[in-house]
Amino acid sequence: RFTWFKIIHSEISSFMVNSDGGGRGLSDVDPVSCETRGSDLELDDVVVLCPPGCRRTRMSVFGTGPYAAVSSVCGAALHRGALGPSGGPVRVLKQRGQHSYVSSYANGIQSLGLSRWTSSFSLSGRVFQKCVLCVAAKKALKKPSLVKKVQAGGNKDCQMDVAVVMDSSRNIGQRRFNLQKNFVAKLAAMLRVGASGPHVGLIQASDSPKTEFVLSSYTQPKDLLFAIKELTFLGGDTNTGKAILHTAETFFTQENGMRRGHPRVMVVMIDGWPSDDVEQAAILARESGINVFLVSVAKPAAEELSMVTDRDFMKKAVCKDNGFFSYSIPSWFSTTKHARSVMQRLCSLDSLLCSKTCYNSVNIGFLIDGSSSVGMDNFKMVLDFLAGIAQSFDISDIGSHVGAVQFTYDQRMEFGLFDHSTKEDTMNALRGISYMSGGTSTGSAISYATQNLFRHPRRGHDFLVVVTDGQSYDDIRGPAMAAQRQGITIFSVGVAWAPLDDLRAMSSEPKDHHTLFTREFTGLLDFIPLVVRSICQDFTENSEIRP
Repeated sequence: RFTWFKIIHSEISSFMVNSDGGGRGLSDVDPVSCETRGSDLELDDVVVLCPPGCRRTRMSVFGTGPYAAVSSVCGAALHRGALGPSGGPVRVLKQRGQHSYVSSYANGIQSLGLSRWTSSFSLSGRVFQKCVLCVAAKKALKKPSLVKKVQAGGNKDCQMDVAVVMDSSRNIGQRRFNLQKNFVAKLAAMLRVGASGPHVGLIQASDSPKTEFVLSSYTQPKDLLFAIKELTFLGGDTNTGKAILHTAETFFTQENGMRRGHPRVMVVMIDGWPSDDVEQAAILARESGINVFLVSVAKPAAEELSMVTDRDFMKKAVCKDNGFFSYSIPSWFSTTKHARSVMQRLCSLDSLLCSKTCYNSVNIGFLIDGSSSVGMDNFKMVLDFLAGIAQSFDISDIGSHVGAVQFTYDQRMEFGLFDHSTKEDTMNALRGISYMSGGTSTGSAISYATQNLFRHPRRGHDFLVVVTDGQSYDDIRGPAMAAQRQGITIFSVGVAWAPLDDLRAMSSEPKDHHTLFTREFTGLLDFIPLVVRSICQDFTENSEIRP
């Protein structure tokens, strides 16, 4: 039902309707449900898009034209003969209320009589005589590429796992619950779910939270939109905290379709204010790496503030109280106009601070001494050590990345940071490195790694682990300082005859934190947890001071 007007809205948004001498763009068109009433519309003059199949929906229509504002807009359009079975655009003009709305039967729809109502609406005849928008809709529907685009989905620039928590409390009521469904449907359509794009699941908040469908349930936009349309209103208290806790503890699992390395996002809808405490649940969500967004609709009025137990609930619920994760909408009747803005925030992957853990956000380069003094057996132990470090991180195309350079007098790029997009491929490439044998020029190797491994430096995200067993034949201080000025954090790991002064000259500050030494190659494995913890500590400290 929602799919076809999403195609129109997103693909021909610049198309202008010129039915009355003026211009109206598709950005001014509001998609509605079959049950949307005239009184639900915010504007006095608006073009709405009715979905197909409204004849099969139970609708109430009062009057013969004008229609009482309590009437279904799409039902009235069917009654008038302005709308066909496949749905379409309808221009609605609000009017004053009147006495005596007359019943009639027309075009298969029976309208009812009503003695009086506070407001009315009419359907502009000129829109249907000269409906440029209808022509645009039909043209869009005839384009296989557009239909395929909406059906396939797959926004590769917005790869994430999203849990939408809808407010299904008695406070919101059935009418506003339907408006909330329209908003969530529009948001979901704009996200463009797909196998290689975002995945969406949904939970309803009420007395007890109810998981309606999980991340793996629907990976096609049309199926997802239909599932949202079919949601039923629950009623009960606004136990938002309980719903956040339920989602954080049970929703993001591999059994439910959670993908490793993908940001986890929770979009929490709330009407007014919650009935329970949200702070402890939100803390758990943050510690679990979940980005909690709060979309608050219809904030409590001044006379209602005494009923709000925690006036700072929005600040406490979100991932970070910086304004980015909170979004306020004044009324449920205008929510669909904010869907694009909310979607753009969700897809700003670099701003999802709570999902940026050290395990899924770092670039780690390994600089491996392949000189003759190391020997084949010891070289394999070095690779085991480095593989142990890599194994601790979530390596993927949108997660952490690992690259490796081997050096003697020369340097050899074994594989770049973005050559392998899975942990399995990275581990196989690491363990498959062949031993070079030769001299030791560590300084030149650091310069080579700086220029070729870290081509797009990200301060606080880039780490270089240098493993060497001897003294370098060239200067190491200059290249190490240049790398650190570029934002690369250097860990120097020395074995056997590696001079401690050289190791400390290479390593980042504080030196004791980034310099490691062992007499035997067998001792390298003991350093794995220490290096991993140190990388995470550096990442966290840099994340806290970055603007």
